[in-house]
Amino acid sequence: MRTCQLILLIHICMVYSVHAQQFYFKGNRDKDAISFSMVKNLVIVPLYINNSGPFNFILDTGVGPLIITEPQLVDSLQLKIARSIKISGLGKGDEIDAFVSNDISVKIGHAYMDNIPTAILKKDILGLSNYVGTKIYGLLGYYFFNSFLVELKYSSKRLLFREPGAGGKIKGERIPIEIINSKPYITVGIESPEHGEIDVKTLVDNGASHAISLERLNERPFPVPKTSIPANLGVGMGGLIYGSIGRLTSLKIGGFTLKNVLASYPTYDDVAAKVLLKERNGNLGADILSRFNVVFDYEDNSMYLKKGSQFNRPFEHDMSGIELYLQEGKPPHYFISRIEPGSPAEKAGVMVDDEIVFINFQAASSLKLNDITNLFKSADGKIIILSIYRNKELMIKTFKLKQRI
Repeated sequence: MRTCQLILLIHICMVYSVHAQQFYFKGNRDKDAISFSMVKNLVIVPLYINNSGPFNFILDTGVGPLIITEPQLVDSLQLKIARSIKISGLGKGDEIDAFVSNDISVKIGHAYMDNIPTAILKKDILGLSNYVGTKIYGLLGYYFFNSFLVELKYSSKRLLFREPGAGGKIKGERIPIEIINSKPYITVGIESPEHGEIDVKTLVDNGASHAISLERLNERPFPVPKTSIPANLGVGMGGLIYGSIGRLTSLKIGGFTLKNVLASYPTYDDVAAKVLLKERNGNLGADILSRFNVVFDYEDNSMYLKKGSQFNRPFEHDMSGIELYLQEGKPPHYFISRIEPGSPAEKAGVMVDDEIVFINFQAASSLKLNDITNLFKSADGKIIILSIYRNKELMIKTFKLKQRI
């Protein structure tokens, strides 16, 4: 499993037309609500494109334009392309090629937007479908959040959105946000043995499944704590992101305090060096946000937080050392893409490209990727029995999960 899963931050230089860049309801409707699915803390919603769909999109405060990561939609939906651009993103690697389109209309629930600014990747370099375990076609961000008062009820997996003037009391504690380059930022307090109590400015990014990523402090790489482990932190538009994972003593958002929080420390050149906003210290992700019911009110520069049912769940990382990817099919197949050096899985002899057939005597094909992710971070000392297929031979590998940080 990816230790911090997916970091979906991009910096795109695009020139957009300025007409009607808002979602809207037809008729007298001024609000709507839909259910969403959630995998690895990511919110997945159904989106219709040019009257076709639905297509699974990740709802992501960390992106500006609509991002289509599945290039086959260009041909299947006969999307009109304006021109090609280069996208620079976080992670190792060079700029990637994408198309720009201003001729795409979308619908989510009963909300519509015409001519939504869109970037279409020429190659699906993120591989979201493989690592989320369900087909993902792209990311929906700023234009949705800027059009409505948006409420994410993580506890019940419901998305509520209404026009700012539609009325209704907002529940929760108000947290001021600042919208910079179409993305929301807040200041949070963190405490650690190395730094004591300090305030950091973070992007609010519900499209990143980690808790918090700390990138820069005083124009230098954020110091990695002595007690930490090396890790693959995910994938950005620029490729894989490497770094370390440690823990904070506490993290404070408004009047809420979370204890023993996992923190990622990405390699400086992979992330901080590519972030244009120099006063940004890091990225607050969905492993924090999903513990609340969250309301975003971009018009009022506000975010509201109310404790959810998962507020007190412990912060845990993968304890197996295994990263999986899903090969779609009926049935689906799970393969190992990476083994963490020195991890329980490596010591047990599990190898890259092994196919997992059974986990604790249950067919892997009957499990969702989210189920396996949660199992591999469930409890220190838990015994895992894998039946794996390697070179046309069935093998049994046994190991105990180990909390390494």
